[in-house]
Amino acid sequence: MNEIIKKVKSLGFLPGSYAVFGSGPMTIRGLKEAKDIDIAVKDEFFEELKGKHKEFKPGQINIGDVEIFAAWNSLIDNAEEVIDRADNIDGVKFIKLEDLIVWKKKLAREKDLSDIKVIEDYLIQK
Repeated sequence: MNEIIKKVKSLGFLPGSYAVFGSGPMTIRGLKEAKDIDIAVKDEFFEELKGKHKEFKPGQINIGDVEIFAAWNSLIDNAEEVIDRADNIDGVKFIKLEDLIVWKKKLAREKDLSDIKVIEDYLIQK
């Protein structure tokens, strides 16, 4: 079983409450290696998680190499809608590559611009 799938499943999150973003959607498709796992969760669910885990900083909880972001703190436009339409891959929700491109364009770091090209090439070939 893929390491990302295994780690996310071990958290026991309800499928409609979260989606993996960052490099995870690329990693699960073999387009990039991930150093950590970024998960956006719906704001209501984040409040529930705060009762069980200490916030690393406002809107973020870290559990090992898993970084959990409240929807409002994920920098994803319309994050809760993006979570709702995320792809289900082996029982784990990943934001759609098209939504990942929007997020990466917003950040516009050098690595994001490089990732956008890789994603666009992948989508064209698909």
